[in-house]
Amino acid sequence: MNTAHGSRRLAATLLAAALAGTALTVAAAPAAHAAASDAVAKLPISSYSGLAVDSVHQRVYVADRRDDNGAGTVVVYDFQGRKVSTLQHQSAVSGVALSEDSTTLYVGERGRVVSYDAGTLEQNGAHGAAYDTCGRQLAVAGGTVWSTDAYVFQDYLCATASTALDRLTDGTVSRTGWNDVGRLQLAPGARGQNRLLMGQPSDSGAANPFLASFDVSGTTPVRDAARRFADADGKGALDLKDMAASPDGSQVAVADAAAGTRLLDAGDLSDAPEQYQALPAGATSTAVAFSGDGKYLARGAQAAGSTPDLLVQSADPADRTPPLEFAFEGSLDGNGVAPRGLAWSQDGSRLFAVTRGGGPEYWLHVIQPPAVQYDARFAGDLTHSPAGAVAGEPLAVRGRLEWDGPAPAEPLKVTAVRKDATGTHRLGTATVKDDGTFAVLDEPDLVGEATYTLSFLGDLTHRPATDVTHTVTVGKAPSSIALTAPAEATMSGGVHITGTFTAQGKALPERAVLTVRRTDRLGTGTLSSVTVGADGTFAVDDLPRTRRETTYTVSWAGDDLHTGATASATVYVRR
Repeated sequence: MNTAHGSRRLAATLLAAALAGTALTVAAAPAAHAAASDAVAKLPISSYSGLAVDSVHQRVYVADRRDDNGAGTVVVYDFQGRKVSTLQHQSAVSGVALSEDSTTLYVGERGRVVSYDAGTLEQNGAHGAAYDTCGRQLAVAGGTVWSTDAYVFQDYLCATASTALDRLTDGTVSRTGWNDVGRLQLAPGARGQNRLLMGQPSDSGAANPFLASFDVSGTTPVRDAARRFADADGKGALDLKDMAASPDGSQVAVADAAAGTRLLDAGDLSDAPEQYQALPAGATSTAVAFSGDGKYLARGAQAAGSTPDLLVQSADPADRTPPLEFAFEGSLDGNGVAPRGLAWSQDGSRLFAVTRGGGPEYWLHVIQPPAVQYDARFAGDLTHSPAGAVAGEPLAVRGRLEWDGPAPAEPLKVTAVRKDATGTHRLGTATVKDDGTFAVLDEPDLVGEATYTLSFLGDLTHRPATDVTHTVTVGKAPSSIALTAPAEATMSGGVHITGTFTAQGKALPERAVLTVRRTDRLGTGTLSSVTVGADGTFAVDDLPRTRRETTYTVSWAGDDLHTGATASATVYVRR
């Protein structure tokens, strides 16, 4: 067994483009954070068929099915990721389940359900069952052990086999009368609520696979809710990989390889009013699990490269705190979370994730999300510089974030938006320095009031802070004209004046056209206008109409984003 201990980063996905000269980044995904602890064990198994967590004895059970008709095993680890035992079996092992009081471990074999004393790991029962060749599923709900069985001659026929729902009572595994097509999945409802979930996989051959909920408080299961997900055109059908009931029994989370994470109301399996944010682009949902304390939801996926394969976040879908993200890459971690490969300790202090590689290789990850969250707040008022903000020029909005508790393992981020007359504009995220200060760089492109809203969405260690706003009055960018003219000229030789036009801020959509006026002893008149060159230069040529002092005035009226400019030059004209 290869076990790694200590604080480890399992690659965060932060695709960012830095804006030059500031701490501002534009983020394509939430920042990932290091887990408080992450132990990884290379599992000595060639297949994976089930996971159970014993919080009383602090053990993790991982089933190795071994489809080659060899003897299956259940490998046992402690909460630190150390292997403590191996339970050998006569035939292929599929499901594992733990009694609600953690006294008994149940293991599914081809022809029986075997039980163990969870304290001593000694076998204390073997209960005959209808022969199964497709992988017996196990779940404990309503104080009863439920299982499935399907018999076919070739494994490839399991996808469309008739699968029965069985129950273990008085040492006997018997049929309940419920059955359907495919490798039906089972999952318990919330503790104490006598509910069993059943789902049909997409490869069953059913055009519209189902999800169902059973009341198992009596001697026979009674279906009380069911749902198929495809619309009238056959689109949106369920591609079930995993399902989990929330600890309070009000909701069911479903890992759907086609739709991502579905959150359903447990009563009728309708869509919950608030849904979780989408998984990162390119990630296919494989697993879901609520922490036993109801605080967190873990969502597993299969994704390529540095795209996150695991998100750990608030169980409240309305809480948009960025999740803790992990990307599993390569021979030390696996390439993604295995279907049904997530489980929590009852107190929510540890998450266990089974990952798989490209071949028959599997890993067990032990992750400890922070158990305590601390407050965070913006300190003082926001400021901006320069004091006179103008359209099209850089503007820095500065502030400071304070937080309680230990220093964050990764730099915190604040998000920024600007609201002006044209709407709300997202500015990305700004990195918070060690002293809490940050700077958001922007280039407002509209004259008038711009209101900046800064937010800290929190992480798994820090709660979100109350937003702060700062309003900036954005003015027009200045423009200027500089003239170079001769002191004297002649009426016959004419006047030649050169100049430079400069407009700060946002570039003009077209070259500026300047107005030229001449004032002499005969009066004032307008000459032909001149167009500024690409380099900002221009020239004025004129044949004066009279002698003595002649003043040339060059002006630009300005536009929506720039102030106007005027410059004059006086030339003494001789005959």
